[in-house]
Amino acid sequence: MRAFQLAGWRQPPELREVPVPEPGAGQVLVKVAGAGACHSDLHIMQASAPLSGFTKLPSTLGHENAGWVERLGAGVTGFEPGEPVIVYGCWGCGICANCLHGWENYCQHLGGQGTGLGGGHDGGMAEYLLVPAARSLIPLGSLDPRQAAPLSDAGLTGYHAVKRSLHLLGPGATAVVIGAGGLGQMAIQILRALSAAITVVAVDTDAGKLETAGRMGADEALFSGDEAITRIKDMTAQQGAQLVLDMVGVNPTLRMAAQVARTLGHLTIVGLGGGALPVDLSSRECRRRPRAGTPTKRGAMVAVAAGAIAGPSARRGVALSAAGVIVTVPLPTGVCAGPAHAAPGDAP
Repeated sequence: MRAFQLAGWRQPPELREVPVPEPGAGQVLVKVAGAGACHSDLHIMQASAPLSGFTKLPSTLGHENAGWVERLGAGVTGFEPGEPVIVYGCWGCGICANCLHGWENYCQHLGGQGTGLGGGHDGGMAEYLLVPAARSLIPLGSLDPRQAAPLSDAGLTGYHAVKRSLHLLGPGATAVVIGAGGLGQMAIQILRALSAAITVVAVDTDAGKLETAGRMGADEALFSGDEAITRIKDMTAQQGAQLVLDMVGVNPTLRMAAQVARTLGHLTIVGLGGGALPVDLSSRECRRRPRAGTPTKRGAMVAVAAGAIAGPSARRGVALSAAGVIVTVPLPTGVCAGPAHAAPGDAP
């Protein structure tokens, strides 16, 4: 079969012929219908040295996957050949306390984070994908697996980020999504579905993505910069938003996130841009009312790990998509938000 593999660090991936894997006991072979391209795939391709948890080369890329069950290993029950499935991409040990709770992305035996695809396992940018355990498969029902693949990461991560802060999002609350790429667009739709009475604000530097964000349900679509900060502060009576989701994670977006989050609000970092969040709890001005350029107030900062919680959350995400509440769409430019969100003059 053909597979899109990374054979060496700082080398471009290439299509290679590799054997079709055979499922062993407890494993499932999936015929891949769709494999999403995530910005973390770019991080892997651009890395100059081995990354934590990425233990083998050559390695097939792709951790957002969906397809049809091809063959079942010995002892596997609950699935039939030909059944459409989505593949949860954080694969933990399956036996530690966190894994047993459904939190394989926080696996205790893998340094606190599930290794998943790439961590010694080949990914789904190939004709077939070997899944080590049937618990990583979620039935898709009537959904087309060729379009459902991004739900396994972009959709599930957005759901995880929103759901853990849902208690803050009552009528009249404000949620800000910084970065309206693939992750951001999923989060906007999920916010709209789970918290219909709130105001959703999208922030980006790309006009096309902002236009798409409006179609996805954002009430306001703002170009990144000081004017966006002022607008968000004005529309929240200078208090800031109850929830700020930074889908980019570079220094300029993190500074903006800190400035528009309210006291006791949630600032959730999803993007892997490598930025640092500015925090200064000793500032008197910070404790009163931050201005543009001041660090975060005394709020609750939540960092979302790569991937998201499996089990019920994954099934709810699939159900929302099946109901037409969230959709996957091609982006006007690129697949995920990235360093292009840096403000003029700021190094990403």
